[in-house]
Amino acid sequence: MRERLGLNLEQTQKLIMTPELRQAIVVLQLSTLELAEYVQQELQENPLLELRDEEEVAATDEVVDDPESFEIDWQEYFQDGSDLGYVSVPREERPEWNYQNFLTGQPTLQDHLLLQLKIAATSTRELEIGTFLIGNLDANGYLKISLKEAAACLKVSPAAVWRVLQLIQRFDPPGVGARNLTECLLLQLRQRKDAPPAAEKIIRYFLTDVAGGRLKRIARRLNLSLPEVQAVVDYIRTLDPKPGRSFGGGQENRYIVPDVIIERVGGDYVVLVNDLAMPRLGINPLYQALMRQDGSCDQATRRFIESKLNAAAWLIRSLEQRRLTLYRVVNCLVQEQREFLDKGLKYLKPLTMRQVAASLGIHESTVSRATANKYVQTPWGVFELKFFFASGVAKKGGAAAAESIKRIIAEAISREDTTNPLTDIQLQELLQQQGIKISRRTVAKYRDELGIPAAAKRKRY
Repeated sequence: MRERLGLNLEQTQKLIMTPELRQAIVVLQLSTLELAEYVQQELQENPLLELRDEEEVAATDEVVDDPESFEIDWQEYFQDGSDLGYVSVPREERPEWNYQNFLTGQPTLQDHLLLQLKIAATSTRELEIGTFLIGNLDANGYLKISLKEAAACLKVSPAAVWRVLQLIQRFDPPGVGARNLTECLLLQLRQRKDAPPAAEKIIRYFLTDVAGGRLKRIARRLNLSLPEVQAVVDYIRTLDPKPGRSFGGGQENRYIVPDVIIERVGGDYVVLVNDLAMPRLGINPLYQALMRQDGSCDQATRRFIESKLNAAAWLIRSLEQRRLTLYRVVNCLVQEQREFLDKGLKYLKPLTMRQVAASLGIHESTVSRATANKYVQTPWGVFELKFFFASGVAKKGGAAAAESIKRIIAEAISREDTTNPLTDIQLQELLQQQGIKISRRTVAKYRDELGIPAAAKRKRY
């Protein structure tokens, strides 16, 4: 067969990821605060973008159009005595300082302990050793270095380190400076005067049994009755196993700013996209005028302005498209989860992104990007948008979401008889009576996710 050269024309369809499309995808999956930072960065890079404050523009128009604003204030005119040779000096107004403005952050555990150490230390050496030990405490208040290691680093004897550690262990909060859980609880126990006699023995030798709920074994070993052991264990549980967690970690509290707000108006729900933190963008009219004038700039400048103009216009369109997509997705969630908004968490229905995408006529990945890292404020609180896409189990007449089943389990356990708590099998039967087909293993998984112990550990004597 002889080879020949030929020219063929073929038409194919390919998806090309343009820079504009990548920008639209990035804008869609950003939260409100992240999007505000992204827009500020674009404002610095693109000279054609500018901020537009509609309220200020409207207020300026009202002032210009109002003829009464040009009337002379005769009362102020007659009070002016400058034409008589008297010039009034305005009274100096000093700003009022609020000491709350000087509070930079919550004091940390190390700051709290160092303040006590400076008062309690009797020598510079003790202050140096104490500062080193406090610096080796973790966020929970436990010492993460041994006495030998601390003595080797400071070039002192272990006995000197032990004396300073005993001093720190008497500081507030009680239990700080301990090397393990047993020592932490014992330090707190020694500072209390109402401790039961058997509390120290149970802390020293039976902590694993307390965690496992094996109270009968403790009662048998200590020759105590079950109610007495139960009372001692209840007292031990009032102690704090992490005494340092009540102090700040050096970071400020981070608050959630909802991206969407769902408000109840009459008998219906209104979806509001929270774009108050978003600056209003516009295109600088000066550069637009330059583009309309022929010969106002050279070709290189014109190409630069055109590229920036296209980028600015595309960013504004991307922001508007993000707002519309987010509104449509949340509006669909309101329609699907109407019973949850009316009655509460128990009535949350299982829902998938594929169902929402099919209802809106968009791709599932678009729904995923629109709900990523975003929160919604509802009449029942602030939730992540991913929360509404809950898995579920079969139910008579439909399906039940996992969160609603957890709420039913938690309410059933809160009403149980503590002397005869509900087992996982009994909870399974209770759910099956309500038409929810669920296995015992799934009940145990949901109970563990709620942080509720098993029936043996919840039993009261």
